[in-house]
Amino acid sequence: MKRPRRNHSAAFKAKVALAAVKGDQTLAQLAERFDVHPNQITQWKAELLERASTVFATAGEKREAGPDVKALHAKIGQQALEIDFLSGALGREK
Repeated sequence: MKRPRRNHSAAFKAKVALAAVKGDQTLAQLAERFDVHPNQITQWKAELLERASTVFATAGEKREAGPDVKALHAKIGQQALEIDFLSGALGREK
C-alpha cells in the first residue's frame, strides 16, 4: 500500500539539507533518521548549495534577479496587437 503524499516545511528541508552538507552521516543514515528518500535529500542538498549565495546578496542584487517588467509589458502589448489583427483577418470581430 502506498504512503500518502507528504509536504515538508522549508525549515525541515533546510535541516535535512544542512545535515547532508555536514557529511557526518551517510545518505542512508540521514534517510532513515528523517524518514525521507535519499534521492530527496540529494535534491534538497543541491538546491541549498545552488541558492546559498542569495542569502548574502544585497537588496539591489536581489532586485536584479527579478524579471524586467517593461519588457514583459511590451511583450503583452505586442501579443494583444497580434491577436486583434489575426481575429480581424479571420473575420471574427469582438
